[in-house]
Amino acid sequence: MSDFTFHTKDPASPEEVEELLAGLEKHTLEIIGSPGFEPVAIHARDPEGNLVGGITGTINWKWLAIKLLWVREDVRGRGLGRDLMNAIEDLGRSRGCLRAHVDTLGFQAPAFYEKLGYEPFAELPDYVPGYPRIYYKKVL
Repeated sequence: MSDFTFHTKDPASPEEVEELLAGLEKHTLEIIGSPGFEPVAIHARDPEGNLVGGITGTINWKWLAIKLLWVREDVRGRGLGRDLMNAIEDLGRSRGCLRAHVDTLGFQAPAFYEKLGYEPFAELPDYVPGYPRIYYKKVL
């Protein structure tokens, strides 16, 4: 039996998440010697300044972890998603990344990532009922 108490936070506050990340990074620094988990983001705006798409990720040492890619529905099919992927990959390369990884649900964008040279390396079946979550990687 533990002397600790557990407190569920739903949702967790940004401060609590930051405290956990700081603890993890401190531990990692002691072993690796350099920080990881550098957040990056690129936004695309139309001439009026409206957000039409964006991509976020994290640079973890020599890896670019792509977290979120979104393109507004009315501008899809014009290559903006590809351009955002290219831009974040270029950003990753400029910061020393050698590889990238991303995941998607089976109904979202598997063909899109494969067309960009990403290779599947893992899959969780029925992550959403009827659809897998697919993990991809790419050498930059």
